[in-house]
Formats: sequence, structure tokens, C-alpha cells
Amino acid sequence: VLHDINLAVYERDFLGIIGPNGGGKTTLVKCILGLLKPTGGEISFNCKPSLGYLPQYSTIDRKFPISVEEVILSGLSIQKSLTSRFTPEQREKGKQIIARMGLEGLEHRAIGQLSGGQLQRALLGRAIILSLIHISDPSVLILDEPSTYIDKRFEARLYELLAEINKECAIILVSHDIGTVLQQVKSIACVNETLDYHPDTGVTTEWLEKNFN
Repeated sequence: VLHDINLAVYERDFLGIIGPNGGGKTTLVKCILGLLKPTGGEISFNCKPSLGYLPQYSTIDRKFPISVEEVILSGLSIQKSLTSRFTPEQREKGKQIIARMGLEGLEHRAIGQLSGGQLQRALLGRAIILSLIHISDPSVLILDEPSTYIDKRFEARLYELLAEINKECAIILVSHDIGTVLQQVKSIACVNETLDYHPDTGVTTEWLEKNFN
């Protein structure tokens, strides 16, 4: 799927990954996360980072008995044992995320009763909650098409939120919305079987035509 990939992501980087459907964007992200093992080459970290991940919107069992609050707090599961309860501090952070996601009043609603956009915001909250808790290790937030099913009004708030997070955390953002991405990120990688890296967002029309045929 991918070949001749050479990419470095730096602390507090905001990397946009663009490319045509089937070009390998999600495959690259899954390799970074360790969900797929590359057949050649290596992926290395200077230290062990905390990774937050929002996958592309996919089939989810809406009948699963879990509330909005529980979905978001599940992003903190790495910080506690399976049998321990969430601390008051962790629940307070959950409330802050719920407010940031515009989900106030829906805390106890089951995910089966949410709209597609509301569910996506809950899943986004789950992905970012660990990044917003002060931890000693650098963190990386990886978002695969985060604006899917999110209306334009909240999309503006989404990028405001990501700008805040980026002050403390590196972000890798996969998106097909080239115009919006170029306004938000610091660097660009176009993935179409191989990778063309651009260290800033000053890409030309010719560059886009070359990479998107």
C-alpha cells in the first residue's frame, strides 16, 4: 500500500495529512499507532508518548449501554486499574470536555440516542481528554477525518480547540478538506502510495495538481 515513506513528526507539530481516497492515509496512521506492522523500515519514538486516536467514523454498536460521560471518561482508562473508580478530578475533567464538545445536558444519554454528529463529538472528547490532562510525557493526538458528521458551526469550534491543544501536544490530522486543513496546520504531507512532505502550508496549485493528479 505504501512505499518510500520518510516522515518526522516533531514535538508540538501540527501535521496535516491529505491525499486521494485509497492513497494510504489511514494505513500510515495505523502504522504510527502500532495497529499495523510495516513490512520494511522502522517507526521510532525519541521517548514513549501518550497517543490519543480518533479513527474514521465507523460502525459502532449503538445498542451498547454506555453514556456520553462514560465514553469520554473511557479515554482515561489507561490511568487507572480495571476495577478502580474515576477520581473526582478525572470526572471534573470529563465535565470540562463535555462542555467543550457542546454536549451539556447529554452526559447521561445513551450513545444509541445520539445523532451522528453528537456521537462523533463524544468520540472526539474521548480522544483528547488524556491530552488535556497535564502529564510528564509528550503526547500525540491523531485524528482521522474528525469533521465527519460534524456541522460547520461546531467545525469552527473544533479547530479552535485543536489550536489550544497544539500548545501542549503534537497533532496529526488526516482530512480530505484541503482548503480547511491548509488554514489550520503547520506542515503538510500528501500521501498517495508514497509521501510528499511540505514543511509549511505555502503549497502551490501546481503542487496540489501534481499530488492529486
